[in-house]
Amino acid sequence: MSQITKDMTFASVMRMHPDVVKVLAKYNLGCIGCMGAQNESLEQGCNAHGIKVDEILTDLNALFE
Repeated sequence: MSQITKDMTFASVMRMHPDVVKVLAKYNLGCIGCMGAQNESLEQGCNAHGIKVDEILTDLNALFE
């Protein structure tokens, strides 16, 4: 079962594991300083940046395996 889902906010995901920031950086997402990270879901942010949400979810959830 996935720990992280596409409807979670960037801020909530970043609090789950210290290496989340590294995964986001891999996709050129500078979410730490972004005001939208508090309210924007992973799916919304990925869509806005042209990133396939399923790809980033795979990498994020690998942190919990």
